[in-house]
Amino acid sequence: MQTPKSILLHLDGSARTVQRLQLARSLAEAFGARVTAMPCTISAIMRYPFALEGAAEAIAIMRASDKAARDRMYATFTAHAAGSPRMRWTEPESDAPWGFARHALYADLVIVGQRNPEDAMAAELPGDFLPDLLVKCGRPALVLPYTGPVEHVGRTVLVAWKETPEAARAVSAALPWLRKASHVHAASYGENAEASLKELQQYLAAQGIAEVSLHAEAADKGDAGNKLLSMAADLGADLLVMGCYGHSRAREWILGGATRTILETMTLPVLLSH
Repeated sequence: MQTPKSILLHLDGSARTVQRLQLARSLAEAFGARVTAMPCTISAIMRYPFALEGAAEAIAIMRASDKAARDRMYATFTAHAAGSPRMRWTEPESDAPWGFARHALYADLVIVGQRNPEDAMAAELPGDFLPDLLVKCGRPALVLPYTGPVEHVGRTVLVAWKETPEAARAVSAALPWLRKASHVHAASYGENAEASLKELQQYLAAQGIAEVSLHAEAADKGDAGNKLLSMAADLGADLLVMGCYGHSRAREWILGGATRTILETMTLPVLLSH
């Protein structure tokens, strides 16, 4: 993948929106990219449909609430994007948040946040917003954790490698970070782990990434997601790169075990590609 030039940034009312804005701005400056910041939440009317029974007055109150929330997001955006010609605000369409994935089709990279069920603003989005976006948008997504500082992204990178199209796309999307990283690690599990990692190493060398530390382990009998997070912590990684795995069942996206674990318990930024 070439350096991303178009970044779609998701905004909501959560406490970590500022963090995403700051990172998006720094990436825009580092990569010479343009950031489109889009507020995207469920309207109050959809969150509290029973209030429709209260007729016009209740609807007016909920619409005022939506506008106030949007105004707060815009104020946050202007406070952290002021002076940057690379940052622009755009209004969502009426199908938000489900239409957000469509806008992602026109971006090289999407920046979103991990869902925090304890955040008072968690109800602004459907519970499956992030899995649905990852599977439908066809673009790599940089997901930021809802806890802990994110001062740097990509100085020490851990690649979770599998011989799958999803992992290959994730590595391709990560190349701009891998080329700039001080340390690159690649981990794989299974009988063919060592051989596949050596092939990955050769591929990365051809991309100008000469130094890659390999971590091959026997067939995984536990939770690969937790093992990856533990390894990332031990290595001091500030970016995890991995494929996103999932399938549709009865109109609901069912994520693979490792992907689900990472999205629920991630402790560092994760670059995912389906």
